[in-house]
Amino acid sequence: MNKKQGQLLSERFEVAYNQVHDALKDIVQINDERFVVLVKVGAKKYQIIETYKKDLEQYARLRNAIVHEKMEVGQYIAEPNAKVVSHIEKIANVFSRPNYALSIATKNVVYFDYHDSILKVTAAIKEHGYSKFPIYKNKKCIGLLTAGSILKWMAQNMESSLVNLADIDVSDILLYEKEHSIEFVTKEINIFEVENIFEKAHKKKRKLEGVIITEKGQTDETPLGMITAWDLIEIDYTVD
Repeated sequence: MNKKQGQLLSERFEVAYNQVHDALKDIVQINDERFVVLVKVGAKKYQIIETYKKDLEQYARLRNAIVHEKMEVGQYIAEPNAKVVSHIEKIANVFSRPNYALSIATKNVVYFDYHDSILKVTAAIKEHGYSKFPIYKNKKCIGLLTAGSILKWMAQNMESSLVNLADIDVSDILLYEKEHSIEFVTKEINIFEVENIFEKAHKKKRKLEGVIITEKGQTDETPLGMITAWDLIEIDYTVD
């Protein structure tokens, strides 16, 4: 690598580093703008920052060497290679332009009406493997129906080891359902914002069962996607 190439890579690295730093300040929002502190605090709150924590800590050390330890004008004691520069630029892009939450949501949300036959729900459990479903009454979401409440109803209404679901509606099963905490958000919300919703619920010791995404975040709109805490944990944030 010649001197000019090395200087260009160092400049690209510093630009990307500053973009990551600015994004971290916006995302983490604490009264300490030091890069390493933002990374440490942010990694505890956001899975995406945790994914890159070790890389970012190494890049912080490299950046200090580039900026503060010049041997002379235009000559650095350390210079990033092309692979490192490419990687931090990709991280900067991820942090600066976070994906919409809809990108990681369960699409084609299966939901039911308050008056639907419970057989439609059991068929959906068999077909999709889902265990919770939004329930609508008069075109407005009134809560969730879970497989657990169906089992409770069956246990209470079993006769001679048999259960007859033929004339049972969703409304009958909802009597056995506890109240579940859910949030409605607009399709414009991003992944960081959804993580914040779950974090705030956790701090209040409120178990948030899911975040339902609609066009404008209203309870009377068709669900476009649904996110659970497990969806956030299982996201693959890695870049090449």
